[in-house]
Parts: sequence; C-alpha cells; structure tokens
Amino acid sequence: MSPIKTSFISLIIIVSMGVAVAGKTHVIDFRWPNLYPEGMAWDPLAQHFIVGSLSHRTIHSVSDAGVVETLISDPTLPENVTVLGLTVDFTKNRLLACLHSVSPLPPFNALVAYDLRTGRRLFLSLLPSDPDSPIASIGRGRDVANDVAVDFKGNAYVTNSVGNFIWKVNEEGEAWIFSRSPAFSRYPSVMGENEPFNDCGLNGIAYVSKGYLLVVQSNTGKMFKVDEENGKARTVLLNQDLIMPDGIAIRRDGVVLVVSTQKLWFLKSDDSWGEGVIYDKTALEEEGFATSVVVGEEGRAYVLYGHVMEGINGKEREGFKIVEVRSERESGEEHVWIYVLLGLGLAYFLIWRFQMKQLVNNMDKKFN
Repeated sequence: MSPIKTSFISLIIIVSMGVAVAGKTHVIDFRWPNLYPEGMAWDPLAQHFIVGSLSHRTIHSVSDAGVVETLISDPTLPENVTVLGLTVDFTKNRLLACLHSVSPLPPFNALVAYDLRTGRRLFLSLLPSDPDSPIASIGRGRDVANDVAVDFKGNAYVTNSVGNFIWKVNEEGEAWIFSRSPAFSRYPSVMGENEPFNDCGLNGIAYVSKGYLLVVQSNTGKMFKVDEENGKARTVLLNQDLIMPDGIAIRRDGVVLVVSTQKLWFLKSDDSWGEGVIYDKTALEEEGFATSVVVGEEGRAYVLYGHVMEGINGKEREGFKIVEVRSERESGEEHVWIYVLLGLGLAYFLIWRFQMKQLVNNMDKKFN
C-alpha cells in the first residue's frame, strides 16, 4: 500500500474518531448521602473536581469516573456550616473555601484555606460586616460569603451576596472590605419581592490576569469589572442581561462562562470587558439546580448539578452530577472543520488515483 493511500486511510480514521468524540459529552454521576454541593473547583494537578457540602463540614474530590473521596474533614468548623464557593490557588498549592451559616444558626462568614496536598488548615479568616451597609441599618438579612477568586499573589476576593460588597483576604489570612462600589447598588432587582434569592446580589467572581475581576450580580443580571488595586467597579455593557447568574469561569481563550439554574452562557469581549457579547447559550436541566461552572481538562466546561434546593427543603438524596456542556455554535464550527479536512483528504486521494492511472497508462505505452 502506498504512503499516500495509507495517509488517506489514517486521515479517515482520525476524522471519524473526532466526529465521535465531538458528539459525546462527558457525564459524571457521583454518590454521597445528602451532600448537596453548591460550589465546585477543578484541580489541574490532581486532575479531579472538588466540591463542597451543604452541612457536612467536608470537602470532597470527584474523579472523572465519579469516584468520591473526602479531601477535607474539619470538625472544628461550626456545626452545620455550609461550604459555598471554592477555588484552587495552584501557585500557592492551596484550596480556598467560603463558609456561611444559614439561619437560624448564628451568623458566620469566613474564608478558610487548606494545604491542597496534606489537608492541613492554613488559616480561618472571619469576614467583617459593614456597619454602614443597608442590611445592618435596617436589621434585615445577613452577610453571605458566596464565591471566591484568587490572584497570582495569593490574594483572595470574596463576594458578599446580601451586603453587595467584596472582601479581600491576603495570603496570611488578613481580611478587610475591599470594594463597596456604588455600581453594585445602582440597579434594581428584577426579581419579585417574594421570589427565592431575591436578595442575592454579587455572586460568581473570577480573576483576570490583566489586573481585574469579573463579578456577576444575580438579582439584576449585571456583570461588573472590578480593578484589583483600588476596587473601583464599572458595569460591563452586554448585548443582553443575564437571568439569575450564579457561577462564573474563564477559559484560556478568554471566553467567559456564566451559569444559572437554567442556562450556561458563553461570552466574549474585544476590549477587555468594557463591553461584552453573549454569543451562545445552552439550556440546562432545571431540576438539577446548577450553581457552579468550571473549566476542566482540555478547556471543557463542566457544570455542577448539586440539587441544592432539595437539601434546603430537607429532602434526602444520594446522587449528583457533573456534566460537560458545550456551545452549539462552537460545536458546529468544529464539525465544519472536520468535514473540510475530510473533503481535502478525499480530494488528495482522488488526485493520487488519477496520477497513478496516468503512470500506469504511460508505462503500458512505453512497454508496448
């Protein structure tokens, strides 16, 4: 068999495998009694997911095959404390987690840091309240340490969903209120007064290496760009508002992923997030109550179906899911390129056959 023909057959096999892989998403089913995880992170070194828990005082790893192991068990934390947002600080080899106690438990909001390999607790930082905030002045609601992002210096940034401000915690665990930007209270809630989570403001947060943070606000659907030095924030102008956005993650190509219980949005910007465009969205399984999105291996987007509302309502459950979610537009573009390659390979093969036929004919004429 000629090298050209062999190359063509190899191309056919590779393209066919590519089509098969492109058509199948990764679904990870895992089980743990009444875990109800709200937050999720991806550990690129260990190659596994990390999830929190609604009231277990534990943090768990989940393999791509759905094997669950207890990564952190900290009985010194307040009883029934909820582990919300998580992030891996791979430059310092740490795991950071937001802690919050739900009423009627006593108020408690903290950021805890653990050594990612030994599980040793590095610090527990209580997050201070703002005495001048509206919730303090009217005596309604309580602070909620919801999500966390970390920069390359080891500084962590934590969103307060009810207080609508951002805490900062340095590498040593010293915490203070970092940003009370007026932009965070500029827009009215689009949710009804009696709707669940109508007071949930600042939520998902992600760090961008160019020196700023991107933060989404659940009850207004807005996104903000926050300067990492001075905490000044401005609204990112989007082509449409997000609906109850929760978690946020950023791919290496700069695409921003925002998850809600109903959709995963794909956003991009050409001006470092002065403006942004939602260029695709994928519907999610509402029953699973997706709350978190991460970028996993090979830049794939994964959402967490933690069924948190069932846990809040006191139901019993063992099964949860982490599901790969793709952009239909991007998948379509990938398929186009696959078939272009297939077409080029076919054309290459036909040219080879024509050339071989001409060669045979010329050889026949020479010998006859």
